[in-house]
Amino acid sequence: MQNYLTIIINGDPFNCDESMSLTDILLYLNIDIHGVIIEYNSQIISKPQFDSVFFKTNDCIEIITIVGGG
Repeated sequence: MQNYLTIIINGDPFNCDESMSLTDILLYLNIDIHGVIIEYNSQIISKPQFDSVFFKTNDCIEIITIVGGG
């Protein structure tokens, strides 16, 4: 039996398996891990922590993408 939970990503509800890490979710969403800043429950998360961040219902993440330009 799989256990799902709902987290909030950039203000929108997102259903995921409770076993998914932050890295798993970013890869699932096809987001470049190296080009983002992640805020998790109002705390900035460093890239080395992505594999060890797991979620509880109603946790909030903000995904901020770094875009280069001229």
